[in-house]
Amino acid sequence: MQCRHCENKLNHTLIDLGFSPPSNNYLDNSQLSKPEITYPLVVKVCDSCFLVQTEDFNEAEELFSNNYAYFSSTSSSWLEHASDYTDMIVERLKLDNHSKVVEIASNDGYLLKNFVTKKIPCLGIEPTKSTADAARKLGIDVMEEFFGLRLSDKISDEFGKADLICGNNVYAHVPDINDFTAGLKNLLNKEGTITLEFPHLLNLLKFNQFDTIYHEHFSYLSLGAVANIFNKFDLKIYDVEEISTHGGSLRIYGSHSDSKHAQSKNVERIINAEAEYGLNTMKGYSNFQNVAFNIKLEFIKFLVDCKQQQKKVAAYGAAAKGNTLINYAGVKSDLISFVCDEAPSKQDKFLPMSHIPVLKPEQLELYKPDYVIIFPWNIKDEIIEKYVYIKNWGGQFVTFIPDLKIHS
Repeated sequence: MQCRHCENKLNHTLIDLGFSPPSNNYLDNSQLSKPEITYPLVVKVCDSCFLVQTEDFNEAEELFSNNYAYFSSTSSSWLEHASDYTDMIVERLKLDNHSKVVEIASNDGYLLKNFVTKKIPCLGIEPTKSTADAARKLGIDVMEEFFGLRLSDKISDEFGKADLICGNNVYAHVPDINDFTAGLKNLLNKEGTITLEFPHLLNLLKFNQFDTIYHEHFSYLSLGAVANIFNKFDLKIYDVEEISTHGGSLRIYGSHSDSKHAQSKNVERIINAEAEYGLNTMKGYSNFQNVAFNIKLEFIKFLVDCKQQQKKVAAYGAAAKGNTLINYAGVKSDLISFVCDEAPSKQDKFLPMSHIPVLKPEQLELYKPDYVIIFPWNIKDEIIEKYVYIKNWGGQFVTFIPDLKIHS
């Protein structure tokens, strides 16, 4: 395989998590007796541009289908994050009813509804029908397509050049990152700004976040790697913020290379932090396989011990990261009775490969588990606060990333 960005031959494997189905391919009862398609979940490191990327086995259309089950609005903390971002960016860029905003991967309208409220013209780009339909019900115009250079021409003709292009947790999801970036360049107004949020590769490595690896993520991004990609398309990163979402993310601010935006010292600071950790050499990528394997053993041992002690175990959050951990460990419903999730699109279905049932959160009170495993550990505080009543019968919450922790 060649690097998605620089086409250098990929010789180095960061981690091999075995075979896994697309993490959001939830099953209904009729599918449980049918074969499932799985793909090797292998991540490579380019030793030229240091873009970390999954090995090619499937197409984006297979992963982001019309019945895509992830709806952003199910998380209250994420909705608050989107609202805060809107207030900040409108003030920072002085956006008004003459400005134009485009969000790529607009999902169910969780972000753009804030721009609609402020009467700022906006357009969503969202290839999955289920979430695009939800956004339209909020009065948001949506183009139901994958973004790239070709679509950027169409948007420019029909909507106009954008003063703000935003993309939250989409840049890592695109198979052709060069074509996507060329589209950003083409769609951006002369002094416009691009903001992209993505989980920071540095945190993935430092805090053992291997469960954030799944087929829907084609790339795992450092600031240095993104700066290289932007530079190729005459774009620059003029500022960057470290934010807490998804276990530690970056929000980058990009513009045309010849724009008036001056570069913040934050860019150099984070580039230097990445270099100090070793992300510009293969040293920074060693031993990650062993770290993941040890967490896998800890996960299995905990579940087996619970089974032997006749402790009841359920889980919360039918999240992609949970599926990665479950399927890497080979866990089934004999060790985890069910997973609860607030998203109606996931309820009464089954997790891919493990076939663990997904139920409504009310089942926790009926079943009274001794332990509830939180798979979306990035919002564990929100979940613990909301379902604190499990402590009434002595129940406890458990997370496994970055290591095993029981929350009393």
